[in-house]
Amino acid sequence: MLQNNFSGFMLETGTDEAGRGCLAGPVTAAAVILPKDFKNDILNDSKQLSEKTREKLRPIIEQQAISFAVVHLEPTEIDEINILNASMKGMQECVLKLNPIPEFIIVDGNRLLNAKLGLKNTSGKQFSKTEIELLKAIPNRSIIKGDAKFMSIAAASVLAKTYRDDYMNRIHEEFPMYNWKKNKGYPTKEHREAIRKFGVTKYHRMTFRLLPEQLKIDF
Repeated sequence: MLQNNFSGFMLETGTDEAGRGCLAGPVTAAAVILPKDFKNDILNDSKQLSEKTREKLRPIIEQQAISFAVVHLEPTEIDEINILNASMKGMQECVLKLNPIPEFIIVDGNRLLNAKLGLKNTSGKQFSKTEIELLKAIPNRSIIKGDAKFMSIAAASVLAKTYRDDYMNRIHEEFPMYNWKKNKGYPTKEHREAIRKFGVTKYHRMTFRLLPEQLKIDF
């Protein structure tokens, strides 16, 4: 059974992301503040749930959450600041979108959410000084495998995954030859063979190793 709260604060948000290991598409982040009395017997780390179960949980989370936010960071931004920084920045953006602002943040992984703020990238959202100071002021804790321990992080993982899947389903219609509706941009054999045959798109992450022999290939 997942735990409801880590810090004791009423307005505690859980944050997580989806799509870090993909070759194409955004990295998608989410943050969720759940009521302290929130209960759900099937909620878990989104990777442990079927697609059908995730889709069933999404409206429950959205309807019962005190607040939630979801953000996509596009491949151009990922390529500029790297995937780790993009993942953290996406979660930071989500926290700033929450209303009310949380009193405490728990984040899946081993890196504090406010470890790096205000990156000077040219694409995507630019944080103001006020936003940076706000993020610095909110206490937070990173929790390894937190999406399998705390409900708010698990809820964030479900929203991040389902919103990202929806995004990949949409762009599949634009580039059906990559079959993103099925592989969601992950480095499957089918996806890499399509890259080899058709080349890359505006949705591919150019700093990733798209093909095993990429150093020998001129895209």
